[in-house]
Amino acid sequence: MPPAIRVGIDTGGTFTDVVAVDERTGRLVTTKTPSTPADPAQGFMTGLHRILDRIGAGADDVEAISHGTTVATNRLLEGKIDDLGFITTEGYEHILEIARQSVPDGYGNSYFWVKPPRIVPADRVRTVGGRLAFDGSEIRPFDEDDAVAAARFFRDRGISAIGVCFLHAYADPRHEQRMRDVLAREHPSASVSISSQVLREYREYERSVTTLVDAAVKPAIATYVRGIRDRLAGVTSGESVAFYVMKSNGGVLSADEVVDQPISTVLSGPAAGALGAAVIADAAGFDRVLTLDGGGTSTDVTVVLDGKPALTTEGSVGAYPSKIPMIDVVTVGSGGGSIAWISPERTLKVGPRSAGADPGPMCYGTGGREPTVTDAHVLLGRLPPGLLGGAITLDVEAARRGIQALAAELDLDLERCAAGIIEIAAWNQANALRRITVSRGLDVRDFTLVTFGGSGSLAACRLLDVLGLASVVVPRDPGNLSAYGLLTVDVRNDYVRTAVARHDALDVAAVARIFDDLQAEAGAVLAREGFDTAQQRFVRTADLRYVGQAFEVRVDVPAGPLTPAATNAVAAAFHDEHRTLYGYDFRNDQRQPVEWVNLRVTGVGPIRRPEIAEIAPGGGAEASSLRPVYFDAWTDTAVFDRAALGAGDVVPGPAVIEEFGSTLPLYPGFQAVVDRFGNLIITRGPA
Repeated sequence: MPPAIRVGIDTGGTFTDVVAVDERTGRLVTTKTPSTPADPAQGFMTGLHRILDRIGAGADDVEAISHGTTVATNRLLEGKIDDLGFITTEGYEHILEIARQSVPDGYGNSYFWVKPPRIVPADRVRTVGGRLAFDGSEIRPFDEDDAVAAARFFRDRGISAIGVCFLHAYADPRHEQRMRDVLAREHPSASVSISSQVLREYREYERSVTTLVDAAVKPAIATYVRGIRDRLAGVTSGESVAFYVMKSNGGVLSADEVVDQPISTVLSGPAAGALGAAVIADAAGFDRVLTLDGGGTSTDVTVVLDGKPALTTEGSVGAYPSKIPMIDVVTVGSGGGSIAWISPERTLKVGPRSAGADPGPMCYGTGGREPTVTDAHVLLGRLPPGLLGGAITLDVEAARRGIQALAAELDLDLERCAAGIIEIAAWNQANALRRITVSRGLDVRDFTLVTFGGSGSLAACRLLDVLGLASVVVPRDPGNLSAYGLLTVDVRNDYVRTAVARHDALDVAAVARIFDDLQAEAGAVLAREGFDTAQQRFVRTADLRYVGQAFEVRVDVPAGPLTPAATNAVAAAFHDEHRTLYGYDFRNDQRQPVEWVNLRVTGVGPIRRPEIAEIAPGGGAEASSLRPVYFDAWTDTAVFDRAALGAGDVVPGPAVIEEFGSTLPLYPGFQAVVDRFGNLIITRGPA
């Protein structure tokens, strides 16, 4: 029979999560394995072999693998961008230093803010003569001699990752393409990114940095993907397995294509989790959702409206702005491995430093020397004696020693110190959820929270209380939801072109031609991915603003022929969206004309989603055991095996609900109801 197993593998900082579905039977299985930061591909292959053993299949039965990787993200966050050069237009060598005048949130006075180091130091910037106008017309010709000198400069110094960003290359890429040709001839070993391929959009600083980020991660991504490809080829026979990599825009792309778009993989792990949660929440009947992905190192939170996670092109990775489309994720350094410590002011702090997978929390017994959030939960009895079905034995005494040292310094008893660590971690997560709602004009109380990830559900009850939520949803296998999300996403590519024009003087035919060009680009990539014309779908959007504004609002452009009536409908939608976001619009003010800025096309190749199976009705929840757990005091608490719960079962708090990859401490005064899909719906219990 033809291969029919699809696998999702999400590599996190602490664990690698794996999900497999058999397309013939609909059977879905999950597993986890410790990540291997020194060689992420090793953890990838270990997870693949383990999941195939669980589903009873061989490597030749695998049809496709979708992978979420943090290789690009980690390279940026760890500052591993030393071997990087920059080529720009003559006279603009200081564009990275000038940057933007804005000061990040949290610094009320710019005097206290220190500008981070530029991504490329001044001595690795070279300029080339030649100049284009904003409309793409040539003011000065491209200087071939300057280009050769720049290429040889980087070649002679062994700088092999190079970003090229010329002024107004979004309007016409020919100067950048000639620079790329010179580099290919003079410095053939260089890995080159040009802005007209990475981001064909105006705003020179953001376009420059986005291009340089792409150049910085390209060699590492290429090496990583090639390594996995080689390992997969070594365990399969016949045709190679279809291998997809998750993108930050909420889609996947084949490994062969992603090597040319490495920046698109930045923050791809959080994107997969948000999409998986969106699918689960939509099936369960929740259309306004906050997602919380709690891992070992950090927590990622996202807003989902009507089944679609919010997108942004104003994101950043660490200190570097990125204009590529990405799911709007806010990350906070609060996870199961977050380290508890005492500040110089003698106050208790949690995170952002993490014990990660190596050495891990103290209770893992693998060399950790600082207490973590996981250690606090272990000490208070909220976690089982072993994780992952007993594969990781937890050392309660090691956790006790670490927290006892903190408690002594703070003059607290042991339980209060551990509870304080958990409380601070929960408030860190709550503040992240407020940041994506309250600070954007949304009422957090209007949303349902979906928690997942290995540590995501540990503070579910506290978050429900702190934020005033009506309910929290904990999906089945929450520790593997990001890997499940990898199986639910389509192939997706984004294309953009800046074309600034006032709406009252819009050349509709010119706009239609640009949309057609972008759609042709998207269609060509989808065809290479194996999607015929009938399968391809395209979504058009445009960024509009009022003349004089600095930033734009994105609205949908209807499908079909672009007519004056259609563009007027787009302008009307812009007025509506502007009022929704900012509370006002200038629909009836002729002094405030509308301006079109960027035109966008997203090409989509649909991929089958696994069916969400319903579970059998329950016969009443029965505890599997009792153990002492500390909430407000030590109490003999009922422990439930989640796999034994059926639809309609109700678990009252205090309780602990355990499963293979995650644990839910259910606080006193709360209850969990199992819905027909096996989700736990947490609410405040009856008075």
